[in-house]
Amino acid sequence: MSNFINISEVSKSDLRKIINHAKLEKKNISKKLNKPLADKILIIILENPSLRTRISFELAMKQLGGDVIILNPKESHFGIGNESTEDTAKILSKYGNIVLMRTEKHKNFLNFSRHLKIPIINGLTNLSHPCQIMSDIMTFEELKGPIANKKIAWLGDGNNIAYSLIEASVQFNFQLSIACPKQLKPNNKIIKWAKSKKSKILITKDPKEAVKLSDCVMTDKWISMSDRVNKNKKRKLLKPYQVNKKIMNYAKKDAIFMHCLPANRGEEVTDEVMDGKQSAVWLEALNRIHVQKSIIEWCLKYI
Repeated sequence: MSNFINISEVSKSDLRKIINHAKLEKKNISKKLNKPLADKILIIILENPSLRTRISFELAMKQLGGDVIILNPKESHFGIGNESTEDTAKILSKYGNIVLMRTEKHKNFLNFSRHLKIPIINGLTNLSHPCQIMSDIMTFEELKGPIANKKIAWLGDGNNIAYSLIEASVQFNFQLSIACPKQLKPNNKIIKWAKSKKSKILITKDPKEAVKLSDCVMTDKWISMSDRVNKNKKRKLLKPYQVNKKIMNYAKKDAIFMHCLPANRGEEVTDEVMDGKQSAVWLEALNRIHVQKSIIEWCLKYI
């Protein structure tokens, strides 16, 4: 059974297979759609609000010919203690063929996955967001060619997106420069893992150093849904890491800008960059559909 939980847990060859198949899926979208999953059901479990993850996975599964069931705590027993995790997993394993789960705590995700008899995809946890980064890889390569040996800059919080980006830098062999305040450095465990793999990662407090001659600049919201922090203090720490026209000038002239969305315009990124010629955020969001089709097919062993 193939789960898609963290990028580091999938082989380099399979990750490349997923990306290449996603590109092929997108290329063939205007033709008569192949519907290999006509008899399959994707169960989507949402513990947090979701726009892009929910809609892109719904569209992905429907384009593949399958059907979708969506669960949230207000509409089911899940997450409110009326039924054990093990029993819920056993039931869903009978009803569906694959699960997508978006939850605040990664440990809860892992606990649930251990009881499932069908594949599960990580739609976002407080630890990582692998589907988003796979879309980012596809988007970069669509605009800039192979990502291997290119330089990606990350500015801001060392959060779950940064975690998956670090994993991807090893698996796809690109340079990664992370600029963040020391209080918000990425997870130590993933940094140690990356160093053990001889990664090309720089972690600095200087945003200019991180962005210098980069091929792509990335960021994310400063305050996420799962944050339990002093928000004003965090904003103050991250203010020097805003992506604006001035900081983009340190990147290569043809560098692109990416953001996983939603964005707090005027905080982590300015309107000028978000809506500018270098922005790839809308393509990045669109490519979620194609990558997620490929991830679903990979999990179900159709590619």
